[in-house]
This record gives sequence, C-alpha cells and structure tokens, in this order.
Amino acid sequence: MQKFLYWFPRRFKERLPYLDLWVIIPYLILSIFGIVMVYSASADFYIQNGISAKSYLLKQAVWVMVGIVIMMFFFLINKKGFRNKGILKIGTLVMYVASFFLIFFGSNTNGATGWIYIGSFGIQPAEYLKLFIILYLSNILSLHQHRIELGEEISPKVTWSPMVMIGSLILLNFLQHDLGGSTINAAIAIVILFAGGKNYRKSVAGIFAGLAAFFILLTTVASKIDVHTSNYMLQRLVGFAHPFELSKGAGNQLVNSYYALGNGGIFGVGLGNSIQKKGYLPEANTDFIMSVIAEELGLIMVVIIISILFVIIFRAIILGTRSSKMYDALVCYGIATYLVIQTFFNVGGITGLIPITGVTFPFISYGGSSMMVLSATMGVLLNISASQRQALNEQKQIIEED
Repeated sequence: MQKFLYWFPRRFKERLPYLDLWVIIPYLILSIFGIVMVYSASADFYIQNGISAKSYLLKQAVWVMVGIVIMMFFFLINKKGFRNKGILKIGTLVMYVASFFLIFFGSNTNGATGWIYIGSFGIQPAEYLKLFIILYLSNILSLHQHRIELGEEISPKVTWSPMVMIGSLILLNFLQHDLGGSTINAAIAIVILFAGGKNYRKSVAGIFAGLAAFFILLTTVASKIDVHTSNYMLQRLVGFAHPFELSKGAGNQLVNSYYALGNGGIFGVGLGNSIQKKGYLPEANTDFIMSVIAEELGLIMVVIIISILFVIIFRAIILGTRSSKMYDALVCYGIATYLVIQTFFNVGGITGLIPITGVTFPFISYGGSSMMVLSATMGVLLNISASQRQALNEQKQIIEED
C-alpha cells in the first residue's frame, strides 16, 4: 500500500502532460450525460412501483466513479502488464469457467443466461470477454510482427490454436442466448485477425459487408418464421419482421420505440417528459435509453451523442494508423470495432434496421459491467496515446540536443 501511495502521484504527474483530450473529454461527457438520462428514463417507472426514484441515479453515479478509477489505473500502469502471459492465462481460465457456469447454472434474465449474481450485484462475463479478446489476439498476432514487416503471411498453424480458443469462447457466449454479445465479440476477433496480416481498410470493409449479408439473411429468415414461435431468439426475429402484427407480444418493444422516436421529432418533448418510459417501453434505462433520449431531447441530441462517441472511435483509428507497434495498432482497431458495432446494434435495434439484440448504448445505458469494461478500454487507449506522445516528445528533445 505504501509503495502504491508513492507510485501513484509520481506516475500521474509523469503521465498527465500526455493525457489525450480527444479521448478523455468525450468519455466524461457521455458518462455524465448517461447518469442524467438513466435517472430520467427510470424515475417515473420506479416511483410507480414503490422504488426510490434516485435508486438508479445513485447506482449509475457509483458505476461511473468506479469506471473513472479503473480508467485511470489502465492509463497509468505499464503497457507490458496487458501482455503478461500469467495474466492472460488467468483471464482465459476465468472466461471459460464463467462461460460454463452460465450455461449450466446461470440465472435466466430476459431470455438469456448471461449474468452471474453475487447478492444483488450482477456480473456479465460477455462484457469482459470483449476486452479480453482485444488484448489476447493483439498480443498473439503481434508476436509475429517481424514476419509481417518482411511481407510474409502468417501461417494458419500459428493462429490456429488461439483462434479455436477464442472461437469456443464466442460459441459459449452464443449458447447463453446472447446473440448481440456473441456477434460483437466475433466482429472484434475478425477485424483484429484481418488487420494483423492485411490492410485495415480491407478488413473493415469485409466486416461490414459480412454484417450486411448476415442481417439481410436474418431479415429473410425472420419473414419465414412462424409468428407464434415460443423460442426466445426466434421471437426477437419475428418481432423485428412483424412488429405491429405482434405489438402485444414479440413486437411490443420495437413498436413502443417507434412511438418514442415519432413523438420526439427533431427537438424532443423536453427532459423528463417522455411518455413511453412510463411503463410502455421495457428496459427504458438500458437497451432502449436512446429511444427515451430521442423522445425527450429529439433527433438532434441523438446525432450529437453519436458524433461525440465517434470522436473517440476516429481517435482510436488514428492512433492505430500512427502506431509503429503492431500490438498498439491492433488494440486500437479492436476498441474502435467494439464501439462501432455496439453502437450500430443498439441504434439499429431501436430503429428497426436490425433485430433487437439486447445490446446497450456505450457509456449512456445503465449497467456496471458495461461501464467498467468501457472505462478499462478507454484507459488502455489513453495509455497507448500517452506512450506515443511521450516517445515523440523524447525524439524531438534528442533532435534539438543534436
């Protein structure tokens, strides 16, 4: 403890001049705005059910503060810690144990078994899997950076074992009935694998082309499914294909989201004045918080929020392209993919562009696991940015001295 108290202020002072404002400011704006909107989205409903209106406000505020601490920790520690073999092995073991536990003993929440409850506190391992995949695959592929720099393709045998391991974890995630989480994890893995040996632009184009084909297929299949199916995942597809026909069942969420979007218009009905959040729109403070924002603050605020988030995404891509180290570049591309796909799934779901997948909106939706993982990824991104800027500054000093 004494060593930490000595290390922290010294390390913070050393790193503070290299803090990337293009990452930290949007992160703080979105997180603080999220606290306000979680309160607005949940207050009326919980008052009706005899629960304190401030309950979720206080919980989300705590998660944001914990997230900031986590972000600072990942920002300050040495990057070598992310690549530590022992830590990655422990992470692999924890992911497997958590995944098998959820499949056999997990509590069913909204049709999925993705939560481990310790008292009233819920942990969602699929969220942590996103960051694990980014760090693990980036480390594996970057071990062969010298071969790639010589123009050699990485042999499939080199990546076969880690691909099987990551693929099995994603499959276990899917078996928890978490279509959204498993698809996001698969997208992250695919982008990193492609970016590890090929041009990043090609990999991004490939992943979006693949997703487009995937959801066109889903739309086609959804229109053929029996509307009276009892399967949870199929119900989501049917609700997407026939929302108004099933407005009192599988299509209820999407229909009420449409009402919220239509009622809000361009400028909204005013903060706190949403009608749909008063019991009509399920999961108003999590999966459908953007519907509430659209109703209360209008389309213009939705555009502003997404634009602020894309500042972080573009910054991650820029840091990746500037990096001379493959590990740093792959981590940045993985983080950018994580944020882009998660945003697309959430906004696409509430607008009816794609089936609802139960994916939250980054930094805004209520949730402890999501906020902690997102904060950790921001810390990693800030760490990479600070290392780049510090190295550049040291090079300038050497040139000036010469």
